[in-house]
Amino acid sequence: MLVDQARIFVKAGDGGAGSSSFRREKYVPKGGPDGGDGGRGGDVILHVAANVSSLLSFQYVAHFHAENGQAGMSRQKHGRMGKSKTIKVPPGTVIYLENGDEPIVDLTEPGEEFVVARGGKGGLGNVHFKSSTHQAPRIAELGEPGEERWLRLELRLIADVGLIGLPNAGKSTLLAATTHATPKIADYPFTTLSPNLGVVEIGGRGGQTFVMADIPGLIEGAAAGAGLGLEFLRHVRRTKVLVHVLDASGGLEGRDPLADFRTINAEVESFDPEMSHKPMLVALNKIDLPEAQEHVPHLREVLEGEGYDVYAISAATGEGTQALFNAVGTLLRELEVVEAKRNKLADEKPRRRVYTLGNVDERAWEIESLSRHHFTVRGVGIERFTKMTNFANEEGADRFQRTLESSGISDELLRQGIQPGDVVHIADFEMIWGDQEDEDLSGIPEDAFVDSLAGEGDDA
Repeated sequence: MLVDQARIFVKAGDGGAGSSSFRREKYVPKGGPDGGDGGRGGDVILHVAANVSSLLSFQYVAHFHAENGQAGMSRQKHGRMGKSKTIKVPPGTVIYLENGDEPIVDLTEPGEEFVVARGGKGGLGNVHFKSSTHQAPRIAELGEPGEERWLRLELRLIADVGLIGLPNAGKSTLLAATTHATPKIADYPFTTLSPNLGVVEIGGRGGQTFVMADIPGLIEGAAAGAGLGLEFLRHVRRTKVLVHVLDASGGLEGRDPLADFRTINAEVESFDPEMSHKPMLVALNKIDLPEAQEHVPHLREVLEGEGYDVYAISAATGEGTQALFNAVGTLLRELEVVEAKRNKLADEKPRRRVYTLGNVDERAWEIESLSRHHFTVRGVGIERFTKMTNFANEEGADRFQRTLESSGISDELLRQGIQPGDVVHIADFEMIWGDQEDEDLSGIPEDAFVDSLAGEGDDA
């Protein structure tokens, strides 16, 4: 059973918390800080495995979690890094964000890896916060939460040649006659309910081989979701050459083969305009039938006049199939030469890549007024800093407030008219803006301070 779509949730490991500890040493306040850093959380990695051919396994397991980093320890011992979670996917897997239209990566080569969720940084231990004026800091950072997201996986079969055409045109018969594939074959439409792959060998043992796929379910309106076409049109994208199998007899309904030809081509192009640039050969099938023999001269004249290479064949008897696949083999060899030159000019594809949000300035931030008394602060750097702040620790809250001041966030909130009691959202934290009364927070203006109401962590 070919399962070519899946939806999964990935969660990278959280970073370990930094340690707030002190060594015992005479004449040194509290022995001096010696808290180690937390370990980084594990990544979630997609790995292309040659022995995996479907997304079936994701129908049973759809949640994947990497290991969290270990907390830091005394004596400046760093916590252990979390183990990464590796997920095996078949060659040809395209990855999308759950609601995204553009793929974030196309995985085709066995052994290729893609880090789809990065583990969180480990928090700094209190040894990093020692200064000439602050000899015994009790502050330590929490670990950064690991990235998490829902993903949509789409498998596009990696085949050299794709057979397209209306149902019952003879695609499955042609595949079965020229390969060891065993697709279901019958004299009614939609016999094939999933793509089939087979290997064609030209010139006997040791000769050229290529992979051929039968793309089922194409009818008028397929690109808009009619029939089964939308489910399988994605597989056409991966092929290098298309062979349009046309029932030259017109079938039992006495159809116009040329109208059928244009219908399928229009659906493929409507699904992806780039498909119109793929090389296409036309196979006029069922020439063992008298009706097809009558139509072949006219069909050949029209289609060759439009620039197509046309081959009259009978998938049932094998007549003409050798000439067709010899031509396919020649075309594939020509394309391989072009591809080899292109790869030589291009940089070698890295074996492991990492998903990023692009060129993001981590120091940038913005403030949006959601209502008269409700504000939200967004920015990669400030959101990460907020998540790693231990608000249960007074020194941690003090450091957070100083960062709001030095970054200009507090001034911008005041400029936008924030008042005591107003709500401020940063990352997953909800905070209240209020007047400073009895708080002893050195370096904080006397007119305002931010008090965390949610997301408080434990002392390291």
